[in-house]
Amino acid sequence: MKDIKIDDFKISSQINIKDLPTTFDLGESEKKIEKELRKVSRDLADIQNRMYAHGKYSVLFCIQGMDTAGKDSLIREVFKEFNVRGIIAHSFKKPTDLELKHDYLWRHVRALPARGKFGIFNRTHYENVLVTRVHPEYLMYENIPNVTSLDDVDDAFWDKRFGQINNFEKHIADNGTIIFKFFLNISKEEQKNRLLRRLNKPNKNWKFSPDDLDEREHWDNYQTCYEDAINKTSKPHAPWYNLPADDKPTARYIVAKILYDTLKDYTDIKEPELPESQKENIDSYKHQLENE
Repeated sequence: MKDIKIDDFKISSQINIKDLPTTFDLGESEKKIEKELRKVSRDLADIQNRMYAHGKYSVLFCIQGMDTAGKDSLIREVFKEFNVRGIIAHSFKKPTDLELKHDYLWRHVRALPARGKFGIFNRTHYENVLVTRVHPEYLMYENIPNVTSLDDVDDAFWDKRFGQINNFEKHIADNGTIIFKFFLNISKEEQKNRLLRRLNKPNKNWKFSPDDLDEREHWDNYQTCYEDAINKTSKPHAPWYNLPADDKPTARYIVAKILYDTLKDYTDIKEPELPESQKENIDSYKHQLENE
């Protein structure tokens, strides 16, 4: 198995999205990759158990990508070994009427993981600088002060949003949230193949929507917006990772390995010890239970 190096995927300088790979060769069979993923997933689950008991850190796992990039199956496979008490997932869809009565970050703040837990954002607060940038007319539903028409949505508007997102992430990072942001980088050709599979397999038809084809028409615009968002918000406390997503098993393994290799370096995450007074009485506690 080819060694995974975090820095090969972490975005720490300005990028051109066309230069980012959508494939990565691990040099192993799919069966071997899936076996290694299960092992890393179990190791991750052990860290999560310690983190839950430790109660000082949380993890925010964010994934963004074009339709069919494999977000749902990635979550299912990477986190399948986790205890359900330590993980919670949110899939952010079109804002509700209630959510539109608040600022755009409100629903994401409410969904942040508590200390000791993993929070998964399947689509994230970045929808507010991606979808709404490709379709700025959606902003009119937000009823934002000083935005009365699309003429008010200029570069300064988006730069302000990027600044707000950076401040939001810096605040939660400073208060114990470990942030991972993965861009599931799928090629346009692979997206076409996956859409065709949805149409060709009757049991997958339900996944298809004509809206998928409409959004595909905006592919180049989305790529430009992703590039801008990544360049302006990949920070040391909240880095973006380019995830080659054309091959799903490979993408899942890379994600799990990056999570594990990062979190294992938090050597202060340990199970709390019993107070000395209780340690000294363990034998008496056992005796009490055994002689009930």
